[in-house]
Amino acid sequence: MEDDAEAARQLKKLSIYGAARIIKRRGNSLYNALRSIYEDSIFVAEIAQLWPGLPLVANLRCGLWYAAAFHATCYFKSTDGHTNNLSFNTSRLNLHLALLAGQKGGCIIVDSTRKGKRFPDSMSKTIPIWTCVMNRAIVNYRRKMCSDGLISKGVVDTTNQHANSEGQAPLDWDCSLHLPLWVSETEKATIENRLESWTHQLEASGADISSIAACLKKPLRPLWISQRTVIWLNEVPDHDSWDFTPIILVTASSSSGTVQPKTTSEFSWNYIAGAGDDEESWARGLSPSLFWKNVYDIIESGPDLCNRKVAEIVEKHRVYLAHRGHAAPQVRVKGPQLPGSACNLSCDELPLASEMANAEVDPKSSHENCPITWLGLTNLAVGSTQFAAEASGVDCVLNCSQESMSVSLQSTEAYLHLPMLNSKQDRFSLLSNLQTAVNVARSNLSKGKTLFVCCQNGEDISICTCLAILMSLFDDQGTYDDGKSFSETTVTKWDMRRRLIFICKFASNARPSRGNLRQVFNFLTGGGRASSDS
Repeated sequence: MEDDAEAARQLKKLSIYGAARIIKRRGNSLYNALRSIYEDSIFVAEIAQLWPGLPLVANLRCGLWYAAAFHATCYFKSTDGHTNNLSFNTSRLNLHLALLAGQKGGCIIVDSTRKGKRFPDSMSKTIPIWTCVMNRAIVNYRRKMCSDGLISKGVVDTTNQHANSEGQAPLDWDCSLHLPLWVSETEKATIENRLESWTHQLEASGADISSIAACLKKPLRPLWISQRTVIWLNEVPDHDSWDFTPIILVTASSSSGTVQPKTTSEFSWNYIAGAGDDEESWARGLSPSLFWKNVYDIIESGPDLCNRKVAEIVEKHRVYLAHRGHAAPQVRVKGPQLPGSACNLSCDELPLASEMANAEVDPKSSHENCPITWLGLTNLAVGSTQFAAEASGVDCVLNCSQESMSVSLQSTEAYLHLPMLNSKQDRFSLLSNLQTAVNVARSNLSKGKTLFVCCQNGEDISICTCLAILMSLFDDQGTYDDGKSFSETTVTKWDMRRRLIFICKFASNARPSRGNLRQVFNFLTGGGRASSDS
């Protein structure tokens, strides 16, 4: 009786907001999220089958949950398409996607949204802006080549190794802005007024426009498909018949409501639109690849046993990695506790991605086949600690993750563990360790040795560390000069962005956070703990 009375008193203390959060938390259970993802994946598979020749691409991170395998990944943020924050971000150029679309004649990008819209802003505005700016940069490049007499008027350079002897692309190129109907005319006008400046930013960034111009035979153009789109199966056009290179944008989830009750012969569950979003708050250490390896066991476990089943899968995978010498720390799951949980273990795993820089895409390629990424001819490599033990051709390893690891190197001096925290955990962790990282790189690279820089996911801290090393010890052409160029110039944010674009040309999965990039800029400019945007 006392317990019941205490519970009643606690309920009375709850605000409407607190009660709403509890109700929402119960509706957003692990099983509801995973079952919703599985149901939406059926729609994604159906769309992929309509154009089997087009590669399937996941827009990180949400889109990665909606298919068992992807040819590649891309990274377009919805914030770049928000009404009051429209931008063309040179830190996320996704040049590998333009090359992939040129090689395969187009691509299908998968994403989703929780917002109750049919499409996330990344698909409504960010990607349409990207395709338009790319098209304009290609036209400007070809006109320049034509005026310099390097190509004949009306065709691309036939001597270029990427050019095909058939179907040469004309200079008459569609550079217009293609937006979905639900974007207002006012917002469209705002975007059009800024396209010219964004194109100049792309051209000044040092991006390899020539390779994309030679690879693309038709202009890029977005198309939109949702679960409400009507498609006549007997009238699906072949993508080669279009006079443009299609970027087909597929939003996986239904937009009819946030939570919808569903009933099967065995279980009742609630459908969640955009369930793959914000995975830290609900996935309990489960990654997309682990989910799809065990999808039927998880779905058949039902709402009552799902948490326990997922905990077992995550722990089993963690032990599997630990037995093979990979960094596999036990991490407590962040976010609210869910009922029925048997374990709070997490293990980070890299998403599937293909190396896209200047190479044909292998549909079966993933980080398992290409565990580390070499940054051109710099003798620098970047990747995840998960694959450090498998890295070949590496003389030295700089481990930036929290957990130490065992590696097979010729001497113990060839391995340095320099633990760094993300900017959300420590605003100065990267900044205070970068000088040591640069010193280690100098002592090894100056002797012609190769250096592998790794972090837990190979996408953020290790990328930022490599950026600091390249800026400090290499010139603009990527040649090691022991810091001569760095000492003679004043580093600007634009210089740093250009070098980041160089890294992204090879490490297409790079996703450095704004906070970590800010620390790199402060280090390069001697700003210490001064506040600076990057």
